[in-house]
Amino acid sequence: MSELPLARFTVLDLTRVRSGPAAVRQFADWGANVIKIEEPGDMPDDKPGGSAQFADYQNTHRNKRSVTLNLKHPKGRAAFLELVKKADVVVENYRPNVKFKLGIDYESLRKVNPRIILSSVSGFGQDGPYKDRPGLDQIAQGLGGIMSVTGEPGRGPMRAGIPIADLTSGLFCAIGTLVALLERDVSGQGQWVQTSLLQAQVWMMDFQIMRWLMNQEIPGQSGNDHPTSSPTGVFPTADGYMNIAAMGTEMFVRLATVLGAPEMATDPRYTTLQLRAKNRPALNAEIGEITRRETTEHWISLLNKEGVPCGSIKNVRETMEDPQVQHLRMARRIEHPKLGEISVVGQAVILSRTQKDTFTAAPERGEHNDEVFGEFGFTPAQIADLRKEGAI
Repeated sequence: MSELPLARFTVLDLTRVRSGPAAVRQFADWGANVIKIEEPGDMPDDKPGGSAQFADYQNTHRNKRSVTLNLKHPKGRAAFLELVKKADVVVENYRPNVKFKLGIDYESLRKVNPRIILSSVSGFGQDGPYKDRPGLDQIAQGLGGIMSVTGEPGRGPMRAGIPIADLTSGLFCAIGTLVALLERDVSGQGQWVQTSLLQAQVWMMDFQIMRWLMNQEIPGQSGNDHPTSSPTGVFPTADGYMNIAAMGTEMFVRLATVLGAPEMATDPRYTTLQLRAKNRPALNAEIGEITRRETTEHWISLLNKEGVPCGSIKNVRETMEDPQVQHLRMARRIEHPKLGEISVVGQAVILSRTQKDTFTAAPERGEHNDEVFGEFGFTPAQIADLRKEGAI
């Protein structure tokens, strides 16, 4: 296997919980030298992002090494700045004012390394009226609009079932950092990359936001139905439920034919996209009355032959056992020194020449102190002194 594409970069990881680690995971998985910097001492098991034994922690922090540093200790901060001198990227997701209190803000970092890139994820942005508010995923989901369009009409706001604001802000942070690294190849200078849960959530609203920006239309909840296209939604079968997405009139005609109800396509209530959307409840009821007569697999087989988008609705076990998911290698094996063989979620990107085949377990806190500080030029005596002083 050729060297992984990000192997030439060193990333100092100050992140916690999920949004920042989601960004750093992209660098760790693609070969960067990621050094996770943690506070000295034991992490309580009930603290977010805690024990390395937790499944979530293993997935979030694989492919890293760990050192401890007390950034509030003068020697700890000085040691951190020594690492910064040889690093390419620092990633943090503190509240905006914390890095300034610690003296590790961008201006402080660039004084010791003009090429350094500081990448920051916050709840609402590094400045502005909300900058000092504590930011969590569900809060951003509410402010960003997704809870107003998720769930069934009349049931009240509903959060997404995953931390979508955390995960997407992490991805945007990774993208912004990669852009800054590319720009540095031209300018020779680092810069400060900023994103937030709120920005990511607004971006993710996409066409729903555009309905307001272009047409002053406020979208509401549509449950399992597509907000604007019909029939696109969840339909009952003899053994459960399935998704059908017959967008466009041609696709609707195909669906009606497969269902054995070609007259549905010529029904004056359903002949155009607008009419199908207007008469959605009646149309869904007619389709459901037919689909409930046969199994999910029966309909999937027939609809796929005619090119009508459809699919079963799986729980997480069924998803990971799905043959296509397994073919895409979305579960990757890891050997953990205490837990034995475990699995983590694979990358969602395939590169033809540089695919990572081996993952390493999330490190224990400070597991690589001697190794990493030695690589950065600290002598054994200096490392011992930092340990004695409580700086690591």
